[in-house]
Amino acid sequence: MVSLAVAVVVGTAFTALVNSFVKCWITPFIAIIFRGGDFKDLTFQINGSIFAYGEFINVLLTFIIICCVLYFLVVLPMNTLVETYFPEEPKPKTKKCPFCGSEKIFLKATKCPYCCSEFPPEKVQEEEIKVVVDNIVFNK
Repeated sequence: MVSLAVAVVVGTAFTALVNSFVKCWITPFIAIIFRGGDFKDLTFQINGSIFAYGEFINVLLTFIIICCVLYFLVVLPMNTLVETYFPEEPKPKTKKCPFCGSEKIFLKATKCPYCCSEFPPEKVQEEEIKVVVDNIVFNK
């Protein structure tokens, strides 16, 4: 519970930091390139309603930067660690014949192609059936 609270606080602080970085560094450089003012001043008005699309651009840039940082500094290294320390074992595509010992038999085969023996049916685990009558349990 404490680690979750710490993660929320650090995430909030990181968001504020990236927000400030976008507003103070990124948008002024973009404004220099396009010879305009700050993005927060970009608005348009329809029937008295003001649409501040410049502020949306600031928030969008903040979102993109946070997503990139999380992906490259958290998700990608974590996936690499999981693949390194917990590799998935490939599922076998063949099985061994219990009669002649041949190992190159497909899993769905019902007969061995080498000795022509029929494989016994796969064991199906029977589920325990419980019948309850007047609070008395009968196992079947």
